[in-house]
Amino acid sequence: MYVLEMVNISKEFPGVKALDQVNFKLRKGEIHALCGENGAGKSTLMKVLSGLYPAGTYSGDLLIGGEKKEFHNIVDAEKAGITIIHQELALVKDMTVGENIFLGAEPQRHGVIRWDELYHNAALWLKRVGLNISPNTKIGSLGIGQQQLVEIAKALSKHAQILILDEPTAALTESEVAILMNILNQLRSEGVSCIYISHKMPEVFELADSITVLRDGQTVTTLDRHETNDDQVVSLMVGRELTERYPRVEHTPGEIVLEVKNYNVWHPEKRDQKVIEDVNFTLRKGEILGIAGLMGAGRTELVSSLFGAYEGRATGEVLIEGKPVRIRSVTDAIEAGFALVSEDRKRQGLVMNMDVKTNTTMATMSKVSKLGVINENEEIRWGLRYVQDLKTKTASLETAVGTLSGGNQQKVVIGKWLMSDPKILIMDEPTRGIDVGAKYEIYHLMNQLVEQGVAIIMISSELPEVLGMSDRILVMSEGEFVREFDWREATQENIMQAATGGK
Repeated sequence: MYVLEMVNISKEFPGVKALDQVNFKLRKGEIHALCGENGAGKSTLMKVLSGLYPAGTYSGDLLIGGEKKEFHNIVDAEKAGITIIHQELALVKDMTVGENIFLGAEPQRHGVIRWDELYHNAALWLKRVGLNISPNTKIGSLGIGQQQLVEIAKALSKHAQILILDEPTAALTESEVAILMNILNQLRSEGVSCIYISHKMPEVFELADSITVLRDGQTVTTLDRHETNDDQVVSLMVGRELTERYPRVEHTPGEIVLEVKNYNVWHPEKRDQKVIEDVNFTLRKGEILGIAGLMGAGRTELVSSLFGAYEGRATGEVLIEGKPVRIRSVTDAIEAGFALVSEDRKRQGLVMNMDVKTNTTMATMSKVSKLGVINENEEIRWGLRYVQDLKTKTASLETAVGTLSGGNQQKVVIGKWLMSDPKILIMDEPTRGIDVGAKYEIYHLMNQLVEQGVAIIMISSELPEVLGMSDRILVMSEGEFVREFDWREATQENIMQAATGGK
């Protein structure tokens, strides 16, 4: 018995056919993985199912329990038992956890919200997802991983029968991923059906009963998990075989380009609390320096502070090509030769309602303007250069970046910083939420930049990525660097041991 059937679904955007006669079926109590490169149509298909793209904006049929349905908004889909948790979180930062969980569905009597009941019920849902925080906590004070678990609690509170999870573990730690796996297994046993979108093959094969592959807006095939393997799924996703996930190139590092001495960073609000303590490291021209560590170890705080983007106070010495620099702002950092591809591209890397060319040129306006007047021809020339160089899939340079897939958005961010000709490119989770094919392209790009003499600092929570791409690896734990490895001696085991406080 299929609880959901999507029949011949087609959806077009200006200049792009996002979905072309897609078919998808979901059984009761099944976890069904939906795999495909960025731009394959996975998120678009789920937006059709969840009512974000209303009936009339696409062609084809939706059947729930064998009955044809039309959703005109998200509320219609939720009433039919369908809830989606988006890759990019949709929480209100200035509201509490409890208010977010029941936003739009607050328990009321005579038009008055029953706050005691709301917070009591919120606490129960938080317990269900293993999140040990007060429901009175403001969302803005939580890390991305905790916010993701709040999103899942919110979805569960709606008693969904079909739960859509779009890259749910992109920002989660290993322990949070384990909690999520347990929750999904429990929901499966209770008869809830899950559609699980992920680029992480180990998760797909651990969780899913079935796997459907999309490519270029079309259904390629649906497979039983036990009758396939990750190499086959990846080759179906990209339409070719990727012989090596991490294209290692032997780099020859040159002279020291960055030296950081006795660097300390304080928490922006808890002013007596250090988030980075007495850090020392060097970075050479033409090398990739990987920084590994658990979530909350201080990696993002370190690089944000070096880039002048962290609000907390910092002390210590920073030398670029042997000369001391004082970085008080992002502008200072860019002028000194830094560039930062941040971990949260939608919040910190892009202006979502602006187009591709504007986002590409905004960090280096001096190249496209004179006396404060923007030369549109120059803007188009630079925008086109990086769209072509990075193979960004976009209908035009005037397309709003918010409509692009995650991988293509990341390429726009990278193009923006390449335009500034950086000496030091910091990449914080550079392939988060990006499919296998786009990851491979970004790895190749990193190798090309290193060949050109750019020094790269890469932060990644994916250990195979750190091991596969880095020349040297620094391990951070509780705001300090605890170990350094050459790539030849590093293993997942010794990195994790150092990151968790072992020797």
